[in-house]
Amino acid sequence: MKKERIGIFGGTFDPPHLGHLILACEVYTQLKLDRLLWMLTPDPPHKQDRKISGLEHRKKMVALAIEDNPNFELSLIEAERPGPHYSVDTVRIVRERNLGAEIIYLMGGDSLRDLNAWHTPADFVAACDEIGVMRRPADVLDPSQNLDLIEGLKEKVRFVKAPLLEIASREIRQRIRETLPCRYYLPLDVFKYILEENIYQEI
Repeated sequence: MKKERIGIFGGTFDPPHLGHLILACEVYTQLKLDRLLWMLTPDPPHKQDRKISGLEHRKKMVALAIEDNPNFELSLIEAERPGPHYSVDTVRIVRERNLGAEIIYLMGGDSLRDLNAWHTPADFVAACDEIGVMRRPADVLDPSQNLDLIEGLKEKVRFVKAPLLEIASREIRQRIRETLPCRYYLPLDVFKYILEENIYQEI
């Protein structure tokens, strides 16, 4: 019997935009996933230098962004437990809740490059069945580099060819503050929600 393949796609999604959706679709297709969990990160340590919009707003925006795709799910595993939030713990919880499934953690090429500096990287690699790495055409990462630094990493990495998308949540937030057009960077329902709730005017 074929095991269910579950991907973990983490982020603050502040806001979730069309680039996120395109990447998610590419990952889902190329890695032959059955489900993709959009893992909402409540307060990531590498973004402590800026204000992040409220969790309830981000939950609603992700739900609106993915509501028409039955293979995409909003996951609050990290949002509903106290920090610090380490990826190894997230993978283990997903596995406990989906016994028998294959768990595929997704990351960018920059995260792969810095993986050795993560919290217990060897335990993280051991906890994953596969690690999907999204590579954009402009990435300078050499796939052969760093893969031997952590036991088992080389065997678990799966590279995903991702299109070059010059869309960033940071830019969208700035455009909203400056009243510049951003309608076509976002799913329509997310765009409407941002306007209705007056999000990002002061962020």
